[in-house]
Amino acid sequence: MNAGEPTAMLEVRDLDAWYGPAQILFGVALDVPRGAVTALLGRNGAGKSTTFKALIGLGPRRGGTIRFAGRDIAGLPTHAVARLGLGYVPEDRRVFADLTVEENLAVGRQPPRPGLEPWTPERLYALFPNLAAMRGRPGGRMSGGEQQMLTIARTLMGNPLMVLLDEPSEGLAPRIVEEMAAAILAMKRQGVSLLVSEQNLHFARLIADRAVILESGRTRFSGTMRELETDAAGSAYLSL
Repeated sequence: MNAGEPTAMLEVRDLDAWYGPAQILFGVALDVPRGAVTALLGRNGAGKSTTFKALIGLGPRRGGTIRFAGRDIAGLPTHAVARLGLGYVPEDRRVFADLTVEENLAVGRQPPRPGLEPWTPERLYALFPNLAAMRGRPGGRMSGGEQQMLTIARTLMGNPLMVLLDEPSEGLAPRIVEEMAAAILAMKRQGVSLLVSEQNLHFARLIADRAVILESGRTRFSGTMRELETDAAGSAYLSL
């Protein structure tokens, strides 16, 4: 980290979000340190996906403070946030079904970030070996786990400083879940900060340095994974 840079890649305070008249988030607060993995935990309907969409500027109206890499992004549109280096991998993947793996990766390309090694297709094929064997395969002819890997790889082609990763282990075979955990840890080693939405506490233990628990759109716990293990009140909010 350079002198003068904030220690947190993402700082969120008093985040509220609404869909129409319905308020979904109530004063959510969380931090993602630089180069670390923070797990956003909670049951279905806790507000995890809404939090991600509010951070990236998709969908809900929002209020509060969102600072990314030291800059206030709360009022910025989605494309401007993405250009600053905040990547987003949605739960529903959204690969381009008619485009090949190589073409999907090309769609996500952004210029390199100063001081960081750029992501290239070859680096991504090393990270996700399954993709290397199907470079010419259309996205619509891939399994759910393969599409998840492709969506993450396409996001990394944007050379993000940080990635929002929504429910990466949901619905995947155990072997693919293990590969996903290894890929997340590899991204962390490359200096990418991550906020990972999860219900699977075992998966979160494999990848995360810190945890934030949401319940009914409110922050109920924030701390290290070790602190979560000894926090009875925090664990009580999880049905994992």
